[in-house]
Amino acid sequence: MKTRTLFLLAVLMLIAVFAALNWSAFIAPSTLSLGITEVQAPLGLLMLGLIVFLVTLFLVFVLTLQATVLLDTRRHAKDLRANRELADKAEASRFTELRGFIESELHKLNLRDEAAQAVTLNRIEQVDRDFRAALKRSENTLAAQIAQQTPRQS
Repeated sequence: MKTRTLFLLAVLMLIAVFAALNWSAFIAPSTLSLGITEVQAPLGLLMLGLIVFLVTLFLVFVLTLQATVLLDTRRHAKDLRANRELADKAEASRFTELRGFIESELHKLNLRDEAAQAVTLNRIEQVDRDFRAALKRSENTLAAQIAQQTPRQS
């Protein structure tokens, strides 16, 4: 138990012990003024009754307060759970959207890569044809020069 609760219980126990030890004084009648009239009643018993009434009133207040707090806590927990689920769904939606975006960008990159690869292959083939043509011209020129420099035998 909390210290405050133990303190309140100790005070109530001390009041009960005090009332038990002085019970004869508590039930002794005395004249009490109510403002308009006077009555004969035991002052100690009246004060003890007021203490019991106030303690009961306080306990009802505390129980009502705790019930209200408990209901608010449950409502907040339910709202928090609903908001968490909503956030999870939104996050999943963003991930799905991101996945779709990444897939479309990868598809575009693949198309650009394939186009660049085709252009590169065409250029390599063109360079290869030009190289072979230049090699053939060089070969023909070299063969012609060799043929001119060699004496003919007849």
